[in-house]
Amino acid sequence: MRLYGAHLKADAEPVLVREGFSWGAFLFGPIWLAAHRAWIAAAISLAGFVVIAALATQPLGLILGFGLAVGLGLIGHDLRVWSLEHKGYLLVHVVAARGAEEALLRLLTNRPDLAQRYGAGAL
Repeated sequence: MRLYGAHLKADAEPVLVREGFSWGAFLFGPIWLAAHRAWIAAAISLAGFVVIAALATQPLGLILGFGLAVGLGLIGHDLRVWSLEHKGYLLVHVVAARGAEEALLRLLTNRPDLAQRYGAGAL
């Protein structure tokens, strides 16, 4: 089972963010963050990679770049949550499920008010 944080904003569909290590953020870093619309975090992480590539000599540059990638993997989902909070989303539930679809189904089952608003489009 995985844990998903359910983030809600008035007049917007719920956003589920998985807890734990993010392989996408580890492997793709700024691209993964930009794909999840975490623009500020994507820009800062891209700047970090550029600074490391420009200023660090090898093999130190590889070590620092790998360290930044591991750091992004560890906090990638947290950066998404931070970005959502700045857009006005609030964490309203934590749902345990095997996957994102099951987590959304559990959220809508536990929150009939959300099921009425988003149930037809989300399922």
